[in-house]
Amino acid sequence: MLTLPIPLVVALILGFLALRHALAGDRSVLFLVLLASCAFQALVISLTQHYGLVMLWPLQLLAAAVMAPLAWLTFQTAVLRPVDLGRDWVHLLGPVFTLFCAAFAGPTLDVVLPMLFIGYGGAILLYLRGDEALPLARLGAGPVPARIWQAVGILLILSALSDILIALALWAGHVAWRPLIISIFTSFTLLGIGVLSLSRDAEGAAQEKPAPDVTETPGPTEEDAALIARLEALMQAERLHLDPDLTLARLARRLHVPIKQLSVAINRMTGENVSRYVNGYRVQAACTVLQKGETVTEAMLASGFNTKSNFNREFSHVMGQTPSAFLRAEGAGKG
Repeated sequence: MLTLPIPLVVALILGFLALRHALAGDRSVLFLVLLASCAFQALVISLTQHYGLVMLWPLQLLAAAVMAPLAWLTFQTAVLRPVDLGRDWVHLLGPVFTLFCAAFAGPTLDVVLPMLFIGYGGAILLYLRGDEALPLARLGAGPVPARIWQAVGILLILSALSDILIALALWAGHVAWRPLIISIFTSFTLLGIGVLSLSRDAEGAAQEKPAPDVTETPGPTEEDAALIARLEALMQAERLHLDPDLTLARLARRLHVPIKQLSVAINRMTGENVSRYVNGYRVQAACTVLQKGETVTEAMLASGFNTKSNFNREFSHVMGQTPSAFLRAEGAGKG
């Protein structure tokens, strides 16, 4: 019976997913590149570690060196801002420095590669540590986009752990452990990153370029009040909250203000973040649908929410009861 190595199985799965989504055209180029990169790295690991093609080790090293910066750039373009070559070229320095170390200071790779993964994984987690707005994330998805990318950040750090374990195993003379460690840790990491990146909520609905940030000042201002009045008029007139693909970047563009200015104004005037603010409108729209006797699912879909869990959570936050309880109360009142 033919038994395929774990990395090869992972490569086949990720390669199939990359091809499928490339043909469907439902993912951005960077997402497809990240997925294909994960598949390629798993394939090369399988060929070098399980089939003895050690001449491919430079390709394995290159694939590993670009993985962490590529994950960061994908995260950035998915929920923060499009790629800007003028400022993002610096992410080439990590892979270039890794190749330099491989050529002239091989032993340093045991430190350089793990630090690359820890650095980028930590950068993702650090950005998501607070209540930072994700300009390109779908507001209807709630916390899901942040959680997906938090998981990717953790997986990058776990990949660094595998490199550290391999270095310790080699230092202790257990060379035979290396394929097993790579199969378990690296394959799990690559598969996890690839599958997580395919979630619809991992990527925003639009790739518009955000306006520059503004300096934040403490306390609400008259300018904040005027901006929120404009926002409320826009929401009521055009019912933008009913669009499940609505993003903070799109709202700011419609109001012709920087993303940060809008996010801060909402926070200072309402005490809520942008997602909660928009979801308040969505909950009111859902209540109107429920009062007409429609089902909870119909109310969720008609009010701009993407997931049932986020709908239930936001509805309970605003109304103090679940959608089902609200619907039962409405039915009892009419009876």
